[in-house]
Amino acid sequence: MKLSFSAFDLQLKYPFTIANFSRTSTPLMLTQIEHEGIVGFGEASMPPYLGESHQTAVDFLSKLNLKQFSSNPNIEEILNYVDAVAPGNPAAKASIDIALHDLMGKLNDKPCYTLFNSQPNQMPVTSCTIGIDNPEIVKKKVLDAGEFRVLKVKLGGANDREMIETIRSITDKPLYIDANQGWRDKYEALDKINWLAQHGAMFVEQAMPKTMIDENAWLTENCPIPTFGDESVQRFADVEKAKGVFSGINIKLMKCTGMLEASKMISRARELDLQVMIGCMSETSCAIMAAAALAPLCDYADLDGPWLTVNKPFEDPVLNAGKIVLPQIAGLGIRHSYKMEINIG
Repeated sequence: MKLSFSAFDLQLKYPFTIANFSRTSTPLMLTQIEHEGIVGFGEASMPPYLGESHQTAVDFLSKLNLKQFSSNPNIEEILNYVDAVAPGNPAAKASIDIALHDLMGKLNDKPCYTLFNSQPNQMPVTSCTIGIDNPEIVKKKVLDAGEFRVLKVKLGGANDREMIETIRSITDKPLYIDANQGWRDKYEALDKINWLAQHGAMFVEQAMPKTMIDENAWLTENCPIPTFGDESVQRFADVEKAKGVFSGINIKLMKCTGMLEASKMISRARELDLQVMIGCMSETSCAIMAAAALAPLCDYADLDGPWLTVNKPFEDPVLNAGKIVLPQIAGLGIRHSYKMEINIG
């Protein structure tokens, strides 16, 4: 197995603002794993606030020796090795996981979703994210999301009510709410959620900081709509901790090291009677289609990355009735939109 990788800056269509952070681009590391003339593609999306960067990804990926697995490629064995090479680096590890699954799908002539027994006809609608902004830009974003059936609204700033009132002035689409730990007082948070529920909010994600465990649990107990943990739930070990604190969990490949661990998190969440959403960072269709392969196993999906960016190395997924279509193509089913230059690592 031969690993190659290349740094890439993914430019966003609009400045992306959430509670306490804003950016106009996202650093990526695009990976390739070649075996017997077949190439699998992966990606690491690394928003700066999470601590990974082009340099940390290069440092980590350069330590890997995948050639030792060339005679007997086994995904779980390889990924156990990758995870043990160094702590942290979840997005860089996810880039290997995604490339391996794309590769194995191609080697076995099977779509990746079949590796997890996902049923395309059970695909949930995916939401389109509306970041915090002024009313004029919020309206543009909502109009741009015309083909989506659900909107995911970032709150936790100083203009929460203005955001919702602006959106409601032009659409009655259902809303997913994500406060990104932006609310600090549980009583104020509950008042906001009661108001949001009256304005079409279906659930609220990470209303309060992840350190406020008792407050999040109280909010879940008293909340009129489900609550989801995001920043509180990174990897498999966190799923157990979410029971009794949230109604459900949001799984992101870039936080949990990829598709294999995400699938285990979904299974464990089901055992604990937790609802499941699968989400994304600012990602290309490569990582989005990896997450989409697992989406039919989940209750909700927030996989809008390709539609929020401008310089796309892969073609956008097909969206039908607000749902990502899983193609009957070996691997992830992604296609390049232009020739990428990949540097050998």
